[in-house]
Amino acid sequence: MKSALKKIVARLEERRAQPSPAVRMPGLWLDPFGPVAAQSVVPEDFFLNRLRGILAAPRKKRVTDGDVPGDWGKNAIAYNLLVRYGAAFDHDGDGKISCEPMASGWRETGTFLKATAMLPFIRSLGCNVIHLLPITAIGQDGNKGDMGSAFAIRDPYALDEHLAEPALGLGVETEFAAFVEAAHRLGIRIVVEFVFRTAAKDSVWAKEHPEWFYWIRADVPDRKAGENLETSYGVPLFPPEEMREVYDAVGQGRFHELPPPHAVHRDMFTVPPGPDTVRLENGAWRGTAPDPRTGQPVAVRIPGAFCDWTPDSTQPPWTDVTYLRLYDHPDFNYIAYNTVRMYAAQLARPENVVRPLWDKIIEIIPHYQTTFGIDGVMIDMGHSLPVPLKQQLVARARQVDPDFALWAEEFNLTPRAREEGYNVCLGPFLQTVRNDENLRGWLRWIHGAGLPVPFMATAENHNTPRAVHWSGGPAYALHAQAIGAFLPGVPYLHNGIELAEPAPVNTGFDFTDEETAALPASVLPLFSAAAMDWTREPTLVADLRRVHALRDKNRELFGDPSPGTIIPLETGNRAVFGYLRQKPGFKKAFAILGNGDMQREQPLILPHPRAKKDLLTGEPLPAVLRPGQVVVYAV
Repeated sequence: MKSALKKIVARLEERRAQPSPAVRMPGLWLDPFGPVAAQSVVPEDFFLNRLRGILAAPRKKRVTDGDVPGDWGKNAIAYNLLVRYGAAFDHDGDGKISCEPMASGWRETGTFLKATAMLPFIRSLGCNVIHLLPITAIGQDGNKGDMGSAFAIRDPYALDEHLAEPALGLGVETEFAAFVEAAHRLGIRIVVEFVFRTAAKDSVWAKEHPEWFYWIRADVPDRKAGENLETSYGVPLFPPEEMREVYDAVGQGRFHELPPPHAVHRDMFTVPPGPDTVRLENGAWRGTAPDPRTGQPVAVRIPGAFCDWTPDSTQPPWTDVTYLRLYDHPDFNYIAYNTVRMYAAQLARPENVVRPLWDKIIEIIPHYQTTFGIDGVMIDMGHSLPVPLKQQLVARARQVDPDFALWAEEFNLTPRAREEGYNVCLGPFLQTVRNDENLRGWLRWIHGAGLPVPFMATAENHNTPRAVHWSGGPAYALHAQAIGAFLPGVPYLHNGIELAEPAPVNTGFDFTDEETAALPASVLPLFSAAAMDWTREPTLVADLRRVHALRDKNRELFGDPSPGTIIPLETGNRAVFGYLRQKPGFKKAFAILGNGDMQREQPLILPHPRAKKDLLTGEPLPAVLRPGQVVVYAV
């Protein structure tokens, strides 16, 4: 079978007979170790030379670990990529990123072909895994910005057509297959993020299977931000005394006694309409079903989702996604905390499982394994999936590939995460590292308890402010990445941190109300066409390469999560602290110390006076640390 890479090479060779006009391309894409300034290139020549180089290079082995299936994550160094944003560039130099292709047929928004061309740069950072944010077809009903959220999944079995280059005309499947093939040749594993708990409101499944969705009367208005009207659709409203009952029942594990939402909320919902009544009207699904109050037929619609926990969330409804109806029980035919997250015991029973929907979800991962050869998945909102469904997802994926990895957007690093089959979890590091005292406490905790699963050692992700937003700017970004890189986690670069990119991707959490108001969907890359500044200087590229090279060289030690392998360290200067990594039988121990003061230099008072050399720079250990500076030395 002809490789997808070779198919693209053949097409590019055909196009060279009548090449496209030259375009601007980031310097780091052309030469990962060269200048960052954009250069003018003929697209066909650039892509052809890059793909030929990948095909000609010796194959590199993918990162492995023989202990537990999928546990190669403990030896991973990951790069997180939102393809349409991280692989985007202003190719025509007009100062904007267009959603539509240029006249030549090449896109300015990111595509799999451009992401393939970026692979040597990503590999040069030391990364051996790429975590892709969702790449599937995007819904239109209620979407935000000019492109819609990648998390509003219209069809999880179809790829987003915007991620293909019209100039090639080979289709998005071929381009993605080529991307995975090229990554594997370079020794890079591919983890793809999916959302199994929600779907776009205009999901392709709704016509044939309306019973897989919740439906409400079409005349019920959505609650607006700042409103508190119980007669409008949104998170169910509870008075303070009932809210205490909700928290008490959940906190004590009394899931058979979870207080339901009021009747005014429950009566918004109808039984699913018959498939013969479901039709698209102005891009939204509509149907006809009996009004629960009168029994008379009424027009119905698929409602948006809202924050699954806590039940007193002030977020307005999410306009572009809805919750899938994983269980069917007449007393729980509504969206609320006790049907989509903290499942009522009466609902979450085997006999109530919507089996055809579960089976459809369970086969998504095998489709991408067998069609494209992906190595793992990241589950968004994994905390909201029923445990039996997650277990079946994992079991089915490992029937196809025993070494398949399961990653999760899970903050709590508990043994339960390991029991549910997760190999890597988001964890608390990206918030903990911002506060010195919190970090000290966390280091003491993992010293005694160890970690059941690796966490993502990152200073930012697509839902948080950029690391350079915090005090210290680039110094803080490098500090946080370096402090995390030698703990038993996954050193993890959110695309753009290596460029000290300041613009956030989304305002998911850790933003003030004022910051959120100033960042509408029209300027956020999660929803609208945008690109990072690939020509910004200085970058953190060289620094991160050194950090990752040291981590990889000593991965057996740094990846060990056992209790006692992390010893918190204090110095004679309270602003400078860190930890020691050691393990029985390992020839070396390493001390990692950082200046937590992002504004002032601080004297380095070594707890190991004989230490001489900073292994990150190869230079003698300094007497004074710059704001945020991290040093590593052998003990």
